[in-house]
Amino acid sequence: QVQLVESGGGLVQAGGSLRLSCAASGSIFSRNAMGWYRQAPGEQRKLVATITTGGSTNYADSVKGRFTISRTNAKNTVYLQMNSLKPEDTAVYYCNKDPPIVVVTTGVYWGQGTQVTVSS
Repeated sequence: QVQLVESGGGLVQAGGSLRLSCAASGSIFSRNAMGWYRQAPGEQRKLVATITTGGSTNYADSVKGRFTISRTNAKNTVYLQMNSLKPEDTAVYYCNKDPPIVVVTTGVYWGQGTQVTVSS
């Protein structure tokens, strides 16, 4: 069964930090690179960070040096540590495998996401 459950979002002032968590079903997590995506109002969803099963990471230029993605394989969980947050980081954040899960009958699967709001 496909399951992605994101948590840890909230309201924070610019310069602050948040740590997001995503619990993924084992069938998704164990053999796939995982990613964090975000969607700001009126914009398309974008990939911001990825991590392979071996721990190699990549980041979008907009978050490089401020965000850190990590994973705990034993817990089927992926994290996103976000520091030095900026108002432009405001978005709904989602985790998914990279590339995202596609369900034959319903298309791309996404969890509920977690809202991050950064005030100036």
